[in-house]
Amino acid sequence: MANKGQQPPYLHLAELTASQFLDIWKHFDADGNGYIEGKELENFFSQLEIARRGAGVDPSNVAFKEKMTEFMQKFDKNKDGRIEMSELAQILPTEENFLLCFRQFVGSSTEFMAAWRKYDTDRSGFIEANELKGFLSDLLKKANRHYDDQKLQEYTQTILKMFDLNGDGKLGLSEMARLLPVQENFLLKFQGVKLTAEQFNVIFAYYDKDGNGYIDEQELDALLKDLYEKNNKEVDSKSLNGYKQSIMALSDGGKLYRTELEIVLCRDPML
Repeated sequence: MANKGQQPPYLHLAELTASQFLDIWKHFDADGNGYIEGKELENFFSQLEIARRGAGVDPSNVAFKEKMTEFMQKFDKNKDGRIEMSELAQILPTEENFLLCFRQFVGSSTEFMAAWRKYDTDRSGFIEANELKGFLSDLLKKANRHYDDQKLQEYTQTILKMFDLNGDGKLGLSEMARLLPVQENFLLKFQGVKLTAEQFNVIFAYYDKDGNGYIDEQELDALLKDLYEKNNKEVDSKSLNGYKQSIMALSDGGKLYRTELEIVLCRDPML
């Protein structure tokens, strides 16, 4: 929560550590909903201007509003009028850019999902906290980032604080996927077509004709097209193929089991 009587931390610094970045996020995401929006956003931009210019600003001023509009056009990649964590990481100069280094490795959501599958060994849709360090270590190595144990521990704790909101020591797939660039976060594409457990069971049973508990890539292609048509969502073949490849990264030798697909398509996966 933001402390109204306290100056926002670290905005004046030329470079931020991962934990300082998190402090800034928590300060401005006052309601903890995962976005800086509305009054929070105006407050953030105002304080950022003060930190960078060393002078006061007037939010009611027309010039201020115009600068804020330009700022949002540059950084609000998905044009939803608010700033999410991955977008803030591009605004603030985070040390070695901690969050952006993941972007360099996970250039696609397919790569992210393949890394996730390695660590979500029980296919629950969660990574246990003690597995997170290995997951982050893999990402950092593939991004050619040098780090020591102390830095890896700091990164691990920062990610935990960002995403383990209920303190159960587990991180969900959809939460971790917020590290992906907005345009690459294919999970966001399914926000409007999420299924209940009952709906998922019906559609999975329809495509799993032989009842063996998994579907293949061709069946997934048909399932996704069907899902979009039923929800009156338009999707081009290139995007659909990208979503399909990302989901198939969770498969086992081309076999996409019920639990993997459930993680992506269900509102509340059955654990």
